[in-house]
Amino acid sequence: MESISSSQDPPDRELSGDEEALMKELERAGLPRREFLKIASLTGTGLLGVQLMATRSARAQAPAPIIKESSEAVAAFLPVDLHVNGTVHKVKLDPRTALLDALRETLGLTGTKKGCDHGQCGACTVIVDGKRVLSCLTLAAQAEGKVIRTVEGLAGDNLHPMQEAFIKHDSFQCGYCTPGQLCSAVALLDEAQRGEASFVTSDLSSRSTDLTEDEIRERMSGNICRCAAYPQIVAAIREVQSGGESARTWGFAPCQQLAETGKESAHEAV
Repeated sequence: MESISSSQDPPDRELSGDEEALMKELERAGLPRREFLKIASLTGTGLLGVQLMATRSARAQAPAPIIKESSEAVAAFLPVDLHVNGTVHKVKLDPRTALLDALRETLGLTGTKKGCDHGQCGACTVIVDGKRVLSCLTLAAQAEGKVIRTVEGLAGDNLHPMQEAFIKHDSFQCGYCTPGQLCSAVALLDEAQRGEASFVTSDLSSRSTDLTEDEIRERMSGNICRCAAYPQIVAAIREVQSGGESARTWGFAPCQQLAETGKESAHEAV
């Protein structure tokens, strides 16, 4: 009886579960089913397992393909003029770029914070044409030609009165939400002066800027503070709207005074 040589195709046979799984892996690696059956018939699945391991190792060590930007992709970048804090920045951006990312990543203005990135926390609030805007939900291209003011643009030679009041009333702890809180608070007072009502405004005919605590809380409800400094934030805003920001009674203690205070505290502890 003539024996079957190694060069002849082996007959199809039912594969075990392990062989079936191994064959699928090797087929993805480029090994035909007939070749798999031939090797399995002559040497068993052990050699095939070694071949599979070698294939996986080679793939892992292969360099990642270099993807070059096509001319079409480069041409898709949109020239945008952003007027931020008194300076016009001419940039080229992906049309999908959010104003928040343009400010932070392109212009390096990292005062504006990325919190939830879904318009829920208010950390990314900036002022655009005098109104509060969630920069994470606003395309940079939408802000072209508009006057953008971030927390970096609030202070001049001196701190903005709202910044002074926040420091005085200790209106922050970790400070992550503070840039958005400040921008929102500054724009809030401008909105009240323009006569814009809120959900709790009782007299829609009045344009009074003497906002109640409930008014301030409602108008600031889009800015979340995880440290729960809400009472201090409200106090700071009420002081600024009343004009009390000019009467600053605090200051930074010099190093000598801090050292003497530390010594007195140590003596009292003893």
